[in-house]
Amino acid sequence: MVELKRILLVEDSPYDAELTLEALGEVNLANKVDHVRDGEEALDYLFRRGRYADRPVGNPVLVLLDLKLPKVDGHEVLRAIRTDETLRTMPVVILTSSREECDLVEGYANGVNAYVVKPVEFKEFVSAVKEMGIFWAVINEPPVCGR
Repeated sequence: MVELKRILLVEDSPYDAELTLEALGEVNLANKVDHVRDGEEALDYLFRRGRYADRPVGNPVLVLLDLKLPKVDGHEVLRAIRTDETLRTMPVVILTSSREECDLVEGYANGVNAYVVKPVEFKEFVSAVKEMGIFWAVINEPPVCGR
């Protein structure tokens, strides 16, 4: 059985998570989207600990990461990803409502692959997520080593 590629969505807003999942679903990607609601849960998922200790081996093909998260913020999650040998090459897209320049600069300084400000309008939001999903999960060729 072929395992589907996974996308990890790290989003605490139920509304934004639902919109993102709907938009990814409209693209008909053959990917499974795993959704976690805070930074601590994201780290547990990525490092296969706690309730995710039995998660299948392998990294997601993409992490969609909000910044303003409970417990552990998105910048800390990104730093943990980029300092881990097995995770550092995994594509991470910050998907946030923050237009603060300091968040943008810090994101790129910590190695984010892309920084996308969530559009306010529903149609624009869905369109942006669809385009991201197609590029990062279908078009982009991630490195195979470290998986």
